[in-house]
Amino acid sequence: MFLGRYTHNIDSKGRLTVPARFREYLSEGAYISQGFDHNLMVLTTAAFEQLSKTINQMSITDPTNRQLKRLIFAGADRVELDRVGRIRIPQFLRQVASLDGEVVLIGVGDYFEIWSPEAWSPLAAELQDTQANAQRFAALELSSRNF
Repeated sequence: MFLGRYTHNIDSKGRLTVPARFREYLSEGAYISQGFDHNLMVLTTAAFEQLSKTINQMSITDPTNRQLKRLIFAGADRVELDRVGRIRIPQFLRQVASLDGEVVLIGVGDYFEIWSPEAWSPLAAELQDTQANAQRFAALELSSRNF
């Protein structure tokens, strides 16, 4: 499971060092794709294949489904860890998420996200608002009894 928050740098060739705790989940490679919030998502091969299967079962006659397919598949690439634990982020994806230099990696369970600090900062601040969180997440019916 991908957990935690890390700050790393992308070098001039688009290589990003993956946190050591994340690497064990990427031993069989991974997929990187445009995220939904001006960020990138990195999914294990198994998670991406499951997502692909789900998306490919959707009707292609629905315009929303076609848009989702374009977002996920046209904005994706397969990545492999190099011998020092880095992945190469293609230029088109770095541009999508405005990544240059320092980035923030956020573990979100089944995958992790890559953010520019400028895009992550306001979201991180929003997530620190305990009153807003209580209202925002109340309908999700999270209970420790369900774990």
